[in-house]
Amino acid sequence: MKKHFIAAITLVLALLIGCSKDNVPPIDRSANLMGTGESAHDILANDPFDKIQIQIAYVTGFRPTNESMANFQAYLQQHTFKTSIELVYLQLASPNKDSLSLQEIADLEKEHRTVYNSGSTLGVYIYFADAPAADDDDVQGLVTLGAVFRNTSMVIHEVTVRKLAGKSTSISVADVETATLNHEFGHLSGLVNLGTAMVNQHEDPNSVNHCDIAGCLMRSELQFSGATGKNLAAKGNNGLHSACSLQGEDVLNLLQTQASKGLVVVPDLDSECVLDLQANGGR
Repeated sequence: MKKHFIAAITLVLALLIGCSKDNVPPIDRSANLMGTGESAHDILANDPFDKIQIQIAYVTGFRPTNESMANFQAYLQQHTFKTSIELVYLQLASPNKDSLSLQEIADLEKEHRTVYNSGSTLGVYIYFADAPAADDDDVQGLVTLGAVFRNTSMVIHEVTVRKLAGKSTSISVADVETATLNHEFGHLSGLVNLGTAMVNQHEDPNSVNHCDIAGCLMRSELQFSGATGKNLAAKGNNGLHSACSLQGEDVLNLLQTQASKGLVVVPDLDSECVLDLQANGGR
């Protein structure tokens, strides 16, 4: 009798568990699968999202520095009205790739990302990779530090960031990480003319979505190599493309120039970019 009772209880529990799984609604990812800049106002303003939760997914051994993460949070607090900014870390195994295409990065995001828009929380995903970008050209010195390719998606090629920082005695890994994060997040915030309209004209006619004002974090020269002018904007399968792929050597040159002049190593947004953000709900 006892055996039958236990069997009956087990069956009921199995049915309840099965039903509960069936009733769990699937995650709605559609709001996080739009084009770069399409969530600019949502990122900047405090309505309808008063909190931003950023999933920092990193390959084991390639976690970003605490210093750059603190700098990044300070940058968000400076330019957005979010009352809560939370970083959620996710350690991942290496995909064991010699390089990563944009489509492969997007596929990894689909597999591992768990932070999406929910209620009054806006979700952002940043992947710190242990492999360089597939389009890198070491011979010409064209290497990609980071890229944005959706409205809340970003990749930082951490292995390339560290290699680049190692070339300088005056620039740290945290400096390069901070410049890359802040620049690319500027694009997620709609700069320049990428979901956040310009109050005054300052978009470089030779580099779409970049600023033409010297010293600005969104300066166009950060995307193109001064030597060759080659565009590193990455393209993936199925039309997936990056709005910006940040070029390594030019970032290093900029940071070293700032340091040599006794200026803050990582530049901030110029007044025109700030004016644009403010007009679209930013601080």
